[in-house]
Amino acid sequence: MFVLYEEDGAFKAGHIMSETEAALQVESGSGKRSKIKRTHCIFTFASPAPEALLAQAEQSAQEIDVPFLWECAPKEEFDVETLGADYFGHAPDALEKATLLLRLHASPIYFHRRGRGRYRAAPPEILTAALGALEKKQKQAEEIQGWASEMIAGRLPGGIAELAMTLIIRPDKNSQAWKALDAACTQAQKTPERLLLDLGAWPHALALHKGKFLATHFPRGVGFPELDLPTAGAELPLAEVQAYSVDDISTTEIDDALSVTMLPDGNICVGIHIAAPGLAVTRDSELDRLARARMSTVYTPGEKIPMQPENVINAFSLEAGRAVPALSLYVTANPVTGDILSHTSKLERLAVRENLRHNLLDAEITEATLADSDHILPYNDWIRPLWAFAMQLAKQREDVRGKPENNNRVEYSFYLDGTADSPDTPVSILPRMRNAPLDRLIAEYMILANSTWGGVLAAHGVPGIYRSQQTGRVRMSTHALPHEAIGVSQYAWCTSPLRRYVDLVNQWQLIATIQHGISAPLVAPFKPRDADLFAIIGGFEAQYTAWNDFQNSMERYWCLRWLQQQNISTCLATVLKEDLVRLSNAPLVTRLSGMPELGRGQQIELRIQGFDELGLELDCGYLSAIEPLPEHTENA
Repeated sequence: MFVLYEEDGAFKAGHIMSETEAALQVESGSGKRSKIKRTHCIFTFASPAPEALLAQAEQSAQEIDVPFLWECAPKEEFDVETLGADYFGHAPDALEKATLLLRLHASPIYFHRRGRGRYRAAPPEILTAALGALEKKQKQAEEIQGWASEMIAGRLPGGIAELAMTLIIRPDKNSQAWKALDAACTQAQKTPERLLLDLGAWPHALALHKGKFLATHFPRGVGFPELDLPTAGAELPLAEVQAYSVDDISTTEIDDALSVTMLPDGNICVGIHIAAPGLAVTRDSELDRLARARMSTVYTPGEKIPMQPENVINAFSLEAGRAVPALSLYVTANPVTGDILSHTSKLERLAVRENLRHNLLDAEITEATLADSDHILPYNDWIRPLWAFAMQLAKQREDVRGKPENNNRVEYSFYLDGTADSPDTPVSILPRMRNAPLDRLIAEYMILANSTWGGVLAAHGVPGIYRSQQTGRVRMSTHALPHEAIGVSQYAWCTSPLRRYVDLVNQWQLIATIQHGISAPLVAPFKPRDADLFAIIGGFEAQYTAWNDFQNSMERYWCLRWLQQQNISTCLATVLKEDLVRLSNAPLVTRLSGMPELGRGQQIELRIQGFDELGLELDCGYLSAIEPLPEHTENA
């Protein structure tokens, strides 16, 4: 005797070896024996053999017209034998029952299961709805397959093109578009970005890189709503100093300037002047909400996305020839010893005499010309006392650090001769030493201001946002802590309030401290232990990291474009570690497969073989190691 039973959602048949009231011992055609519950049995039969029964039933089931079977079925619940009697016109045999069972089981839209071997015909209205859903699903499947086939054939369907960016940054993986793209990517063995770019969803990799960033971080665009700027600072006294700013030629947000006054006793009074947008952009104002949403200006080669609206920048940037509000730190010091005798902070209006530019002065203001006291430098009476005192400040920090700063790294400036939206725009990459005198000068006085003002806040019990480094760990906090790498007791970012939100927050706190003195903790925008300061720190660090990552990606992209525009096929590089090298003519680090084991700092020559502007990778091969010059060998 044989039995047809259900196991793990599938129908099986076997020879009954033994049975009890609750279970059967069954042997399959392969000889495997199983114990099955009697409740899992559908029916028993004497012939044909189990394997033949299921094989013949599968074939016969395909010949049954399901809609006709539904018409024949009782409207109430039924078992297979009952339906078989009506359908075949006689009591069904084992093969006929198995045939009906398989057909019913494979048609869940038409027949709803009510137990093992029992079904009920779907009500007409439910069947109609289910058939409509099935038809829709089939059409969707056909559309998915159609889109996938088009993409494999090298054509971009309109429905995919419209959603291209969404499919990259926020894909709905249940959507037809994603399923089609996923299927095409699997067959083409490409990433979604690569396939869509190859199909022309974007004109070039540059458009994709920028589009992804903007869609992710600026989905509503980079513009600002029109907001009136409150009048601020008109009543402030005018500073009677000659101040100059020093910036790159492309800088438009001029945050800082320096002045120096020679005192009768031989000491000097250095003025560090910082733009004061905090007078108009106040906490919880609409302008504040705009700045806080961005946290920092985004810089990339050839363009930027400002943190502040244009009317704020225009009103407070330290443009030469006009008086604008400034927060000034005046430091009286001995320029020979570097001793700081006193300092004071004030709000005032400042008229910068001239906005100086690095690229116009770096060639003339060098360490050699500064060391020659007889050499008359541009802005000689301004630069020389500032430089002398800056070197004393640097020495003091070096004594605290216990070692000199490593400032001999070459940095690069990117200049685009045209729009930043076209990969064909000519790009220039110009090197400049990080320790160029003007750079060191500005950096030293910004460190002085950030350290001094951080101390002012702490001394008055006014919270600020500090950046510290202890035991190698860099972090931001609301308390004054040492920054060991810089060599100062505390360090609060205060000198870029037009470009960085943390600096704007600290400026509010400084303004309150200057205006209210010992009462400042009670009236400052942020009171001690204000939880919102911690929220700002968390938001700033995340946003600042995202902006820096994008800047690095765009600089890497334009490095690849520059190499192509210059038709560079071979170049020198320096080994950083293992297979990681840095190009000598551009700020580009890449991996070099097949390179022999070489020491850190070894110069090599490599061959450029290709460019991946989407992956931002350089394909290159090792050529040879460059022998060091004899004197370098001796020094080593």
